Amino acid sequence: MKIEKNNFVPDKLDYVRGQRPPVACILCAVAANDPQVNNLVLFRRNGLFVTLNLYPYNPGHLMIVPERHCVHLNELSDDEALEIHRLQLLTLRVLEETYRPDGFNLGYNIGPSSGASIDHLHLQIVPRYPTEVGFFDILSDSRVIVEDPKVTKQKLEQNFARAARS
Repeated sequence: MKIEKNNFVPDKLDYVRGQRPPVACILCAVAANDPQVNNLVLFRRNGLFVTLNLYPYNPGHLMIVPERHCVHLNELSDDEALEIHRLQLLTLRVLEETYRPDGFNLGYNIGPSSGASIDHLHLQIVPRYPTEVGFFDILSDSRVIVEDPKVTKQKLEQNFARAARS
């Protein structure tokens, strides 16, 4: 990840080419706190965790992930599916309070034809803003992120802890 001033240039090409940490499943490694992977986990509860996306589209781009390895929604127990829903509601509340986005994209990419690059079920939550794409994004192959991901992590960890208590 390369951050220069407020310009964020995603270094995702190596990842897309398959140059990834030497782990069987990156999200299982994140769940296990494996030191070979970036740990961007914000919150854990009842066998699930919320983590920042390593390659965010926008500030606050999060994923809700089962700690146990599964690849399809039909592998979840009823309790796990309900807990994902509850954690989704908590996550939306935290993001609304923290960033005040104009909307959200939520979804699962299941299978390679859907764009899934990780073979471990995860719910993507992407805050959306009315002015998020500008000429800089289009002309320079760069993405303008208005916040350092380390700051995002710190803010959201604190806000998840507070929101979970209420």
